[in-house]
Amino acid sequence: MAKQTTISKDVTVEGIGLHTGNKSKMVFKPAQANYGIHFVRVDLPGQPDLPANWQNLSDEVAIRGTIIEKNAVKMYTVEHILAICSALKIDNMIVEIDNNEPPISDGSAKLLTEQIISAGIKELETEREYYIVKEPVTFSDGQTTITAYPSDKFEIECTIGFEHPFLSNQKAAFAVTPEIFVNEIAPSRTFCFDFEIEALQANGLAKGGSLENAVVIGPAGIYNKEPLRYENEFVRHKILDLIGDLYLSGKQIKAKIVAVKPGHKNNGLFVKEFVKKAVLVKEENKAEEKVQEFTAGERIINSAEIQTIIPHRYPILMVDRVKLTDDTKKATGYKAVSGNEGFFQGHFPGQPIMPGVLIVEAMAQTSCVLFLSKPNMKNKLAYFMGIDNVKFRKTVIPGDMLELKIEVLKDSGSKGKVKGEAFVDGKLVTEAEFMFIIVNRGA
Repeated sequence: MAKQTTISKDVTVEGIGLHTGNKSKMVFKPAQANYGIHFVRVDLPGQPDLPANWQNLSDEVAIRGTIIEKNAVKMYTVEHILAICSALKIDNMIVEIDNNEPPISDGSAKLLTEQIISAGIKELETEREYYIVKEPVTFSDGQTTITAYPSDKFEIECTIGFEHPFLSNQKAAFAVTPEIFVNEIAPSRTFCFDFEIEALQANGLAKGGSLENAVVIGPAGIYNKEPLRYENEFVRHKILDLIGDLYLSGKQIKAKIVAVKPGHKNNGLFVKEFVKKAVLVKEENKAEEKVQEFTAGERIINSAEIQTIIPHRYPILMVDRVKLTDDTKKATGYKAVSGNEGFFQGHFPGQPIMPGVLIVEAMAQTSCVLFLSKPNMKNKLAYFMGIDNVKFRKTVIPGDMLELKIEVLKDSGSKGKVKGEAFVDGKLVTEAEFMFIIVNRGA
């Protein structure tokens, strides 16, 4: 059984807050089991205690940082500290601070991570609990969609997009382990566009911001002297923020999180939805084996793996995840339908409906993954030769989760026929049959 942890000794950090510009001194301290992560305002009478959990999310609009609040006492921009605790698997810690915002450091979580690691992490006697999900949990609002899929580890896949000449879209995916967090996620810095600065400051934000603690993006590139730390540093920072916001659940998570255009406000709303449907288990608890949707004998192919099997790419990649079983004649694909999908701009304005042909395409791509994931199908392509018996029964709209069930009807090796059915909330929305031929890539 995995045990809960805390830090081994006190760590002190000083600096200025990104948004308030306030100077603060922060001391990380060990805490007992089942305590959680708490911020303690030592600058106020009575030293009010703010547990960092979703129940204490502030109603104040969290555009550029996550705010927790209790009895009118607030703590701004807590996401980086929570991300560090989540990724390093620190379950319990006291954060004493003498102001209302932690120091921003260089805009990343790199230095704070190193300081916390230097304190050491101590195992406690109490067993750790994890949140898992039995089936996909989706939150959607406007252009944002966040989905949690069942998984035996904590994974995040994130896509961001902007109407900007330098930063149009970026995508990244990681299994969140301490090592990957330290090397691939923590060093990524917060960012903003140059045209946002005046508006942010007018709204009381970014008072402590500078080119030393934030990447500022202009039409042709960044203004900072230090170059980007990663080619896709911006989406990595969004993943950093998301890890922190997810830890407002109060527990470690084992799930695959797929996020399109996440932001602090919607991250918090997703967490509230997530904890309603998630199940708490211990690492080796038999209950976990029963509730996991993906069981022994099944293979889960994530988005990154899908793109090594089939040639489809954004914006025409229409399946996020595929479940294969020992039965090589069946597969289930999953597609989170985001309001950010480009086709919704014209289909139709004011009444977005997913085109039926793209639902069929999603089923077809799931079929391709089923066939081309076989060892003998390396460097092959599947061309569809015909489609029969297509029926559209219900509309698919932003926020829906498509479940794409595929069954092989005929398979001669180079030719075959499959049946596809698409469901939303267990209701059949589309069905079709496909004929295909397998060819060599480049043929």
